[in-house]
Amino acid sequence: MTSGYILLIFGLGTTELLLIALVVLLLFGGKKIPELMKGLGKGVKSFKDGMEGMEEEFKKPIEKNPPVEQAEKKP
Repeated sequence: MTSGYILLIFGLGTTELLLIALVVLLLFGGKKIPELMKGLGKGVKSFKDGMEGMEEEFKKPIEKNPPVEQAEKKP
């Protein structure tokens, strides 16, 4: 459902989406579209993997100086 909201933000309706799909079909042809979508899918997957890696890095605690045991004090 969120994709519908995004399309509303850009003012794209059903007619505009069909027109865009028709132009893409005319420019690339029916045989190239599956290849383009496969490449797009790989790109999105790579982006998601990169974002997950960044999230893991941010969640790690930062240790600048590890705690050092203090020597016993002699009275």
